[in-house]
Amino acid sequence: MVNDRQTLDLTPFSRGAPGHAVEWRIENAPIPYPEAVAAMEARAAAIANGEAPELVWLLEHPPLYTSGTSGKDDDLLDARFPVFETGRGGQITYHGPGQRVAYVLLDLKARRPDVRAYVAALEDMIIRTLAAFNVKGERREDRVGVWVNRPDKGAGFEDKIAAIGVRLKRWVSFHGIAINVEPDLSHFNAIVPCGVVDPRYGVTSLVDLGLPVTMTDVDVALKQAFGEVFGEMQDADADVTAWGL
Repeated sequence: MVNDRQTLDLTPFSRGAPGHAVEWRIENAPIPYPEAVAAMEARAAAIANGEAPELVWLLEHPPLYTSGTSGKDDDLLDARFPVFETGRGGQITYHGPGQRVAYVLLDLKARRPDVRAYVAALEDMIIRTLAAFNVKGERREDRVGVWVNRPDKGAGFEDKIAAIGVRLKRWVSFHGIAINVEPDLSHFNAIVPCGVVDPRYGVTSLVDLGLPVTMTDVDVALKQAFGEVFGEMQDADADVTAWGL
């Protein structure tokens, strides 16, 4: 199924805020979810006020579930980990070690105030990242995220390899994407991931697909893909902690 988001012109997203390269930050230890949300809220406000550059924040979370604005109570089958209500779009999903979360904080007012096109740009970034490992990620009109065909499981079977959930405040984006590198996929069995109930549609990861990919490998590919879609970046100073966001 071809998604009409593929036809969108994504070029304007490469125009960043004047005078600022996008900051690129990588955390080495899992970040608790409430602290991450608080840091994003503060940084998004600073970006909107012209007090801080845009940011891509790469991290992992300890095992947890988050439920978006379309979340349903029935989608939680087994509360094995904490559940956090969040203002991002979408339904319930799992975050945990082995999953690369990328929180993307961009000034869309300065770039292009178009939510639909922005989500398509994030999809494009993920698809380019996966292509670096010879994985063909695809969009789906009726399902958010990025999917891979699984003919080894049967005709019509597909697995989700990356999730997208965004929020905007004063046209600054936050939250973002999650790519499954090597998480414990059994934890998705405790939820109805993103509300998808069709048994043909599951969840996979790069390692589950037989690719011995490390988180560092994914970070390198993500940075290249982000630059192609959104523009110039600069690395954060190594001695600046996440709490300085």
